[in-house]
Amino acid sequence: MSGSLANEKDSMEQTNDQWLWVIDDELVEALARHDTVDPKSARRSVQSAALVKALSLNMEGKTEQALREISEALEGGETLPELDWTKAHLEFQLGQYEEALRDYAKVLGQFPNHKAAVYNSALCLEKLGRFQDALDVFRKAAGIDPKLAEAPLGVGVCLLHLNFPIDALEAFDQCLHAKPGHEKALYGKAVALQLMNRTEEAKQLYLKLLPITGPNPELLSNLIGAELARGEQARAREHCEKLLRLRPNSPVALQGLMAAAVERGDFKAAAQHGAQLVKASPGSYEAWLNLGFSYQKTNRREQAGQAYAEAIKIQPDHEAAYVNLGLTLQERGDFPEARKAYQRALEIAPDQAAARWNLSIVLERLGSVADAEKCVEKVLEVEPEKEDAWFRLGYFRLVRGDYAESIEPFRNCVSKRPDWLEALVNLGLAQWKSGDLEAAKASYVQAIARHPESSDALRALAALSVEMGDHSLALDIESKLERSGDSAAELAYNIGIVLERAEMYQDAVRCYRHATEKKPDFGEALLNLGHALSALGDEQEARACWQKALDAKPELAEKYF
Repeated sequence: MSGSLANEKDSMEQTNDQWLWVIDDELVEALARHDTVDPKSARRSVQSAALVKALSLNMEGKTEQALREISEALEGGETLPELDWTKAHLEFQLGQYEEALRDYAKVLGQFPNHKAAVYNSALCLEKLGRFQDALDVFRKAAGIDPKLAEAPLGVGVCLLHLNFPIDALEAFDQCLHAKPGHEKALYGKAVALQLMNRTEEAKQLYLKLLPITGPNPELLSNLIGAELARGEQARAREHCEKLLRLRPNSPVALQGLMAAAVERGDFKAAAQHGAQLVKASPGSYEAWLNLGFSYQKTNRREQAGQAYAEAIKIQPDHEAAYVNLGLTLQERGDFPEARKAYQRALEIAPDQAAARWNLSIVLERLGSVADAEKCVEKVLEVEPEKEDAWFRLGYFRLVRGDYAESIEPFRNCVSKRPDWLEALVNLGLAQWKSGDLEAAKASYVQAIARHPESSDALRALAALSVEMGDHSLALDIESKLERSGDSAAELAYNIGIVLERAEMYQDAVRCYRHATEKKPDFGEALLNLGHALSALGDEQEARACWQKALDAKPELAEKYF
């Protein structure tokens, strides 16, 4: 068997949104606007004692009491527009966005272009997660008052939520044109850039904001993601540690530290961070998957298997955990269970080449060579350029004696890597066994040209030369092997036979002697050495060789006579 376990992940499972905090409601921190309804009603507003009292209570921080005061006044029949406006604003302050939206609608029923009511309605819709509706109303607010910088900010926020980062970037730039240092617009722009994979620009904006905002968990989370995306693990690690000081169990910080540890090859530290991470996020598939990977890299295979099993519980239809579990079981020598894991992965994702490749190795170890060969064929359907798969396919066919069919796989190997020694030698063997001796010779010659010291290629060509009757070539190769100290006994013996038959007795004697030097009890070589010496007239040494042959292998007596 050739090859090794394939497609082991050398980086943890990540997704683009894993690090990116979707921009949240706190981005639009502008308070609901307090514009008066109109000058005439403003002059009349002092006639409402309830309104005065409510405003006083609100200033004292008693917002709920203020809301009750306004509500009772409206229920009592007061009709001032300021009461509806104030009630809506108090409801907004208390997070009662549905109620506030209805009361802002009452104001807009009387004053359709009241810019504060329009803008605050958009804020309510944004808070309620109705981003498309909020977008439309923010745009209306921007049309009513083009100088209102918060309106394009709201537009940008909604566009981010609706996954239109390019349009969101334009909106944030519009806000920044009006207010160049607007922190929330800068933050939104950074998020938009990050979603557009312009990570370096996003990172620079985060770094610009960090000294202004101070330690900010959301900003740090996004900054960590931007740095990891750019492969800046050391910087990411620094910000992960800052984030952990703010949020000791922050999944983003722990995952960032884990990723940084994997990148620098410190899998022990990665496993420690991963163990903390699964406590903080026990329902995270990626956390368990990455913990299993870290355990696997530190040879804690039992713990790795347990981590992968937890990942499978969370996402039973995701193939990655099954592939990694299979690899762990394979490393532990549990081939039957590894086969089950790989087969389950292939049920989920039939084109998963890594699972099928490793399954072929497991099947071979279990003795199911025919099934292993079929697996390799399917791997090549998905990955036709996979060199190791072509080699193993040729190997399987060669082992089962299908020499003609093994030629094409080995030829593919050589076409991809002309200096691949093992492929060239096996190609030559397949051609030889298929009866194409000249092609086999050409393959061995190519192997020797690229690897002059390869004893395997030299022996193969020498043996082929014997069969082809090319005595001089066989003898030349045997001499090269002898000088290198790597002359095989059997090869020297076979060449000696050919030379003896050609009545080249001196050369035959030399080959037989090489064989017996390598293998002193080589009975057949001793016997034939005697025959060659006898042909040269050296009867005394010939008889001594025959006696040694009979002592080493008595059954050779028949051949002797």
